[in-house]
Amino acid sequence: MMKKTVSGGLPGRKLLATAAVLAFSPASVMAQDELNALVWCDHTDPALVEPFEKANNVKVNLKEYEGTGAAISIIEQSRPGDWDVLVIDAVDVPRAIDMDILGEMPADKLPLGDLFPEVRMEETTTRDGKVYAVTEKFGYNTISYDKTKVDPADMEDLSVMWSDKYKGRIALYDYYLPMVGLTGVGIGKKTADLKQDDLPAIKEKLFEMKKVSRQVSDVVASQTALATGEVDIVVGGGEWLTAGLSAEKPNLDWTIPKQGALRWAQSIGVFKDSEKQDLALKFVQYIVSPEGQARLATSSCYWAMPSNAKAGEHLTDPQKTALRWDRQPEYLKNSQLYPVADADMDAAMQDVWTEMLQQ
Repeated sequence: MMKKTVSGGLPGRKLLATAAVLAFSPASVMAQDELNALVWCDHTDPALVEPFEKANNVKVNLKEYEGTGAAISIIEQSRPGDWDVLVIDAVDVPRAIDMDILGEMPADKLPLGDLFPEVRMEETTTRDGKVYAVTEKFGYNTISYDKTKVDPADMEDLSVMWSDKYKGRIALYDYYLPMVGLTGVGIGKKTADLKQDDLPAIKEKLFEMKKVSRQVSDVVASQTALATGEVDIVVGGGEWLTAGLSAEKPNLDWTIPKQGALRWAQSIGVFKDSEKQDLALKFVQYIVSPEGQARLATSSCYWAMPSNAKAGEHLTDPQKTALRWDRQPEYLKNSQLYPVADADMDAAMQDVWTEMLQQ
């Protein structure tokens, strides 16, 4: 039976410094010199899109969505050719390929060799030797904290998630998939091997985490609580939660504990039915170029690591420090992908999370 791929992105990515979104109806746009892209919020930053528009005398119409299910719904309600470019969670690319909505991109026209090897993700972005998407950005679900309020050494062990030492000072990220995975990592499980038999032990730890936490909240509420001092730790956070605030809130930090963390990744591809294949590919090429990658990594909506290692040449030292650029080799080795579950396992994980919320 084909497995249901569970989206592993960042729901509720509209952070404190979010960008404005240009919503539009594909049917109303002009056919010439325009490109229609279905994207995550980090692509709506004018600092990212305007250089491409000016260089190519084109208007990029952006529609932001959250969650692969929402994107599929939009696509199903659209006409063939309405959309040109798709940003999608890397683990959901096979789902898009199965739906026959992504077109093949020429491998020799993409800087695949410049990507960090661990995030090329050929097992999801390619099929039968054909490239359908390319990883553009990645990050981690791990521990974010206020280093002036906690002992940073304590943050190097995932057991801090259920420690009484910081009782009432912890926010839990309200998204079951990375939190179940991260808790599993904390007790020595591999996310790729998680089964329903593992859930009772994970559930026990989740209940302990709930008891010592102050709140279980979405991205914005968790980030706000950390920034304002309501909590000192956000479990499930990462560079995407704190790096963008590093200039104004240098007390906020993040790390990957010794047991590891979860890694998410987002990809970009061209719609098979796009009538502007060349222009759409050119946009993808810009996004994964070193210059485009540096702008995407530091987008106003959320910061995260660029997949192109050459982007470092275009990032400032403070930006690289906030993203932990120099520690990526060890972080990549010590992180695991989100659990990819079939429908039964996904339902079981959601049930465990719901039980925890009700405690």
